[in-house]
Amino acid sequence: MRQDSLLDPDLAECARVLIARARLLAEREPELYRAATRGKGALAAFFATELGWTLDVLVSSDMVRLHKRRLDVPADRGPRLRREGRDVSLAPRAVLIVAALLCEQLWRRPRMTLNDLLQSVAQVCAADNEQGLLPRFTVVAGDGVSRREAHQSRQNLVDALRLLQADGTIEVDNDLDRVAGDDTSDLVVAASRDRLAAKFSSLSPSLLKLSQMEPHLHADALSTGRLDDGGSLLDESAAAAGDEEFTPASPAVRGDATLRRHRAMRRLVDDPGCDPILDDYLQTSTGRNRGLNVLHALGMTASVRRDWWQVSDPSGLGSALDFPNGRRSERQAALALLDHLGRRGLTPDGQEPPVTGDEILALLERVRVRLPRWAAAYDQRLASLARAAAEELVSAGLLRDLNPGDQELGAGERRWQPTPAVRMWRVKLNAAQARETAGAHDEGARHRPETPQLFEC
Repeated sequence: MRQDSLLDPDLAECARVLIARARLLAEREPELYRAATRGKGALAAFFATELGWTLDVLVSSDMVRLHKRRLDVPADRGPRLRREGRDVSLAPRAVLIVAALLCEQLWRRPRMTLNDLLQSVAQVCAADNEQGLLPRFTVVAGDGVSRREAHQSRQNLVDALRLLQADGTIEVDNDLDRVAGDDTSDLVVAASRDRLAAKFSSLSPSLLKLSQMEPHLHADALSTGRLDDGGSLLDESAAAAGDEEFTPASPAVRGDATLRRHRAMRRLVDDPGCDPILDDYLQTSTGRNRGLNVLHALGMTASVRRDWWQVSDPSGLGSALDFPNGRRSERQAALALLDHLGRRGLTPDGQEPPVTGDEILALLERVRVRLPRWAAAYDQRLASLARAAAEELVSAGLLRDLNPGDQELGAGERRWQPTPAVRMWRVKLNAAQARETAGAHDEGARHRPETPQLFEC
């Protein structure tokens, strides 16, 4: 890696925030925004050279925008709904569709009330609902529309407003959590047209001819950078210059080598864990050194094994992941599961055996025997806690879901594949707190809050 491609330490924080959130807003991070605008040349060169990503400094909208591209789009990645200060879940398809319709309406009228937006989106959906192009969206109960359905439409629109507010596209003059539960409440939504225009990171769907493609090809098409003269899709990184250390004779081969390098670096900085067996570029000495240099330039740390790279950001700026911290029962159950996975034996061929929902449930039942008051809220529904614990480890790159999107399987039939990262953690039980919890039978103890942080890393 060339010395001039390393980032200045003052820009490393900016780069980590951009990797995590893809944007810097002047009103939210004024110091980081000023540093990014001053060093925009170095930041843009770093992202283009090492990751094949484009950086835009939009002075008119007070925003620095990183256009992140992944040809291998993670299936569990997407905007998360945040309600009452907590990330609840990935935004469902209906909310994402409503968010796009809101952007369309706010582009025409940058200032609208919530009730006006409800009516406008309902009219648009009604026009295309019969053809199946848009979902059913009804906001008034009656004539075959239940109050529950009308309230759900309102909830979807408020969730879409949450997503737009989180990325700085809109401002509202009322609390969205309160408005979501009160059908009589209203608010005013003010949008920035400059930021609405900056939301696009792909070519126009009409240029890409998405309507002529199968749905499973849409993600690949939207991740491309440009079209060649013959109308074929090309990734921007495939057309870039090749490595200095790796210079094949053919331009096509050179482009493939650059794409291979960018794919590995993107996974390395964007995911909590990276499998060098799948990313074979990281198995070469050039790839290993380049990956370590990129992480060092960003201020990230990596624990490297022959079969796994575990990446973390000590500052917490470069990732929304806060594992293993947290006092929630779901996180504590995830730590208990992680301890169990690290103690299991390997298969005869040296691989991690899959774990089933029944095995996780049996583990949590044993923990409840030892600590009767632990996770009391899940006393009669440990299966839900088992699923939540597995999902925590999936988000941290410690498990892979072997049945993604399969809703027909029961909780006990679901299977997850542990990654080699489970051998890189050590979990302990805080014995003093455990004794206090297990031995608290007096009347006053029944009214104490649940003892936090029994399991620690």
